[in-house]
This record gives sequence, structure tokens and C-alpha cells, in this order.
Amino acid sequence: MATVAPSWAYTLHLPHDPRAPGIGRSTLRRVLGSYGLEPHTPTAELLAAELLANAQTHTKGEYALRIRFDGMRGRLRVGVWDRSSALPPGFGGRGAGVPPGAADPCAESGRGLHLVRACADDYGGYTLRELGSSHGGKLLWAECRV
Repeated sequence: MATVAPSWAYTLHLPHDPRAPGIGRSTLRRVLGSYGLEPHTPTAELLAAELLANAQTHTKGEYALRIRFDGMRGRLRVGVWDRSSALPPGFGGRGAGVPPGAADPCAESGRGLHLVRACADDYGGYTLRELGSSHGGKLLWAECRV
């Protein structure tokens, strides 16, 4: 008789602090380890690192790391919520399907979302709305098969 792993989710709220992405990655490693998903940690950590760095660099205020495992589909989703409603090209909204611009080969940054798109089995983003307000922010996510 086949069994299906139960689904679960964790959310870690982080302050806008340069140490926060490292805390998020450390938390991700511990959570995956506690569920026996160590073989998937390197890819999930890369996805989380880039999404967390994007929130830390391009937004103001707190943000949150969301880790979700869908046992029925065998998918691990890493998402990052932040207060900005601006979706990067290729991650949903008007830019959906449009890849981010080419990274300058001499630049020291600008490759993070390219890495997410290359390493994830699926990815996306959407704007969140609070009732009566447009300050719900956005969620960027990336998935890998488990």
C-alpha cells in the first residue's frame, strides 16, 4: 500500500536587516532536515537565498520566508513575501512570460532571478491586496520536485 507524505507549511517573518537572509537560509536547512529532505536542501537554499536577497535589496520593511511541502504532488515551494507590489519581469503580472533582462557580465549583481528561473522546476509571483488597500505586497515563489 502506497503512502503519501503529509503536507506542511512554515512561515518565518524577518525584519529588514542584512542578517535576515542568512537567518532564513538557516531556518530552511533545519526545517528540511527535520522532515528528511536533506537531498533537496542545496536547490531549495539557492532559491531561498536569491528570493530573500531580492526582498532585502529591493524593498523596504519586513518580509517573510514561506516554506511549503505538498505531499500529494511531491513539490517543495519556497516563497518570499514583501511589502512591494512591483513584480519583477517574468514572475507574473504584466511581465509574465517575459524573461528578466540579460545580466551585465561585468556586474556584481543582477543574476539572482535568472538563477531562480534556471534552477526551479516552476516559479511565479503574484500581487496581494488588502481589502480597501493596495498595500498587500507580493509573493515570489519557486518550486522543486521532491
